[in-house]
Amino acid sequence: MSLNIKPLSDRVLIEPVAAETQTASGIFIPDTAKEKPQKGIVVAVGNGTKDHDMTVKVGDTVLYGKYAGTELKFEGKDYLIMKEEEIFAVL
Repeated sequence: MSLNIKPLSDRVLIEPVAAETQTASGIFIPDTAKEKPQKGIVVAVGNGTKDHDMTVKVGDTVLYGKYAGTELKFEGKDYLIMKEEEIFAVL
């Protein structure tokens, strides 16, 4: 995937994974009850800072906080841009 967005410094661009529409037991979740996804795929990574090298790379699946990052829409898709320190884990 090629994007024209290049995050600066220690920022990461993430494409959130779609929220579940059905529970494990088969119950469908309405749009109003869906929780904000906390998992996504790294689409672009900044260069880091002089004190901090980036540990995530493009293509990594990551977990992040529910209210982490800044939402943005680019070419019809939703993305989150956040500092690498707001990422909890790489799956």
